[in-house]
Amino acid sequence: MSHRRQLLAVFATALFACAGCSNLPGRPSESSVPINPDDVTDFALLYGRNCSGCHGSEGKGGAALSLGDPVYLAIIDDATLRKIVTNGIGSTSMPAFAKSAGGMLTDNQVDVIVHGIRERYSNPDALAGIAPPPYTAEPGDAARGAAVYATFCSSCHGPAGKGGPKASSIVDGTFLALLTDQELRTLVMVGRPGLGAPDWRNNVPGKPMSSQEISDVVAWLSAQRPQFAGRPYPHAPQPAGELP
Repeated sequence: MSHRRQLLAVFATALFACAGCSNLPGRPSESSVPINPDDVTDFALLYGRNCSGCHGSEGKGGAALSLGDPVYLAIIDDATLRKIVTNGIGSTSMPAFAKSAGGMLTDNQVDVIVHGIRERYSNPDALAGIAPPPYTAEPGDAARGAAVYATFCSSCHGPAGKGGPKASSIVDGTFLALLTDQELRTLVMVGRPGLGAPDWRNNVPGKPMSSQEISDVVAWLSAQRPQFAGRPYPHAPQPAGELP
């Protein structure tokens, strides 16, 4: 073999060897190659990017209802939880997350979130064998609800619901405008354990609220919801230049 051919053979061998290297100058490493967002299926990452801002790290400590509350997970089923994540809750601060409803997540990613919440935070003994009231809202009576409120809620939220020694106002117009009647029902049933608010079993020791009592107090709260949220003086003259 001539000297020229030997050089070409050596060069070709070196080139072939280098073709398999991942650390050539300018060649991206595997860790730096962008991942298709639709392919992300890690629960911690999906929850952290989409849920923790409102519901808190590990499902607790956020401004919204705790998803890490075993009582909540014992009351709500997977189909309802999936529907909420998929479609959001209209006219509230809970947006839709599924692409089918205008969000950013695939159906599979929604399932990862729902299953992850259930697997990590649920507790089969959360209700201690007590059957919970139905999750879905049922008709209530606001007049009866006033009496229910006085019995089960006034000791913390005050006689008119405007705040008491242990809790803040529960009839604040902005607060009520951000919640549907179903969300109010859920809050009454589940409470806010992180804020010291008990669930439906423990407002009055030894006297859990019935499903009808929950519906009635929700009807009373709903009746306090203002027509114009965020406008304390809806009948005041409209300032010049303000759009109707």
